[in-house]
Order: sequence, then C-alpha cells, then structure tokens
Amino acid sequence: MLTINFILVFFIIASAVFYFYFKTRQFRTRQVFPIRKKMYASMSGASLGGLLLFFGLNQLMLFNGVTTYVIAALFIALGIYVGIFNYRAYKHYRSFVDEETKLNEN
Repeated sequence: MLTINFILVFFIIASAVFYFYFKTRQFRTRQVFPIRKKMYASMSGASLGGLLLFFGLNQLMLFNGVTTYVIAALFIALGIYVGIFNYRAYKHYRSFVDEETKLNEN
C-alpha cells in the first residue's frame, strides 16, 4: 500500500512538472506559430488531466469515507475527461505543425 502511494506521488509530481514545462513552451512560442501554441496548450492540458487523475487515485489510497470516495470519483472522472479531450486536441494540432513551420520559413 505504501509503495503504491509513492508511485502515485511520483506520477503527481511528474504530471505537474510536465504541465509547467508545456505551459512555459506555450508562452515562449512566437506569435507566428499559433497552431504550435495550441498544441503546447493541449499537451499541458493533458498533463493537468493526468495530475487530476493521479491525485484522485492517491486520495482513494489514503483516506476512507463516503465523502472521500465521492470527491475522488469526481477528480478521477474529470481527470480522464480532461486528459482524453486534450490528447485528441494534441493529435489534431500535431498534424498541422509541420505545414505551419514550412509556411513561416522565410
């Protein structure tokens, strides 16, 4: 049980690091690459979905009670929804990044 908790904490921290990394990449991307900015935004959103999912799972491991189960279920459901939605957006934007790069080569 303690090992699972450490694994979940590792994934929570990793998701938070990826979220801040992709958010920074989004803000540092030049304005001539709007598709790339959206791609990085969707990657950071997918990382945020993972953070919510792993946080909800971690709460299930740590605490007992009906309130904890309800709130953890909300975190897990929201994390899955946000993660899937943003992953699909990432796949959509990724297909246009090469074209955008070629258009902006001068």
